[in-house]
Amino acid sequence: MKTFYLAIILVLTVRSAVSQTFEQHVLQHLTRHRTPGMTSFMQGVSNTTTLVSLGVPAGLFIGGAIGQDEEMRKKSLYVFETIGVSTAITLALKYTINRPRPSTQDSLIIPASDQGSPSFPSGHTSEAFAMATSLSLAYPKWYVIAPSFLWAGTVGFSRMYLGVHYPSDVLAGAIVGAGSAFLTRKINQWLFGSRENAKKLIWY
Repeated sequence: MKTFYLAIILVLTVRSAVSQTFEQHVLQHLTRHRTPGMTSFMQGVSNTTTLVSLGVPAGLFIGGAIGQDEEMRKKSLYVFETIGVSTAITLALKYTINRPRPSTQDSLIIPASDQGSPSFPSGHTSEAFAMATSLSLAYPKWYVIAPSFLWAGTVGFSRMYLGVHYPSDVLAGAIVGAGSAFLTRKINQWLFGSRENAKKLIWY
């Protein structure tokens, strides 16, 4: 649980350490330099978040069921669990901190996407990094890790480009998502006993 508390402290430190004026300047710059093509691309990337985050573990689970691969099914459940933990932490932080969206604080920041819940941390980013980190822990191969984090990082940038999140929202979302993967692994180790047993039962 120490990892969990350290992650929360780090998230709150990020929120307080980054100047909102600086963040507003970053988003103003991105708003001014948007192009229709790039905006459409970033919106498309942002829209893939839930589809990819849930589709990948669902695919693993189905593949494991068809191939009667128990290990693959358990790895898929680990990814699902991580996304659930990340979502719970993200929502708790959002409604506790209740940070307004950038466009409500600065008229020069024009959102190019729908925005609903409070801003901090970024839910899209936390979900993407939860999937990328847990999948990379389950399958620690470069051809899994590289595309997973490239996609997650692009999701995070898209939220800033579209003017719906501050940089610190995105950074905090990445910390929550990645931290949730390690927290979920620790919880599984605690539930299933020794580290070796957890490895056999849950992931790699």
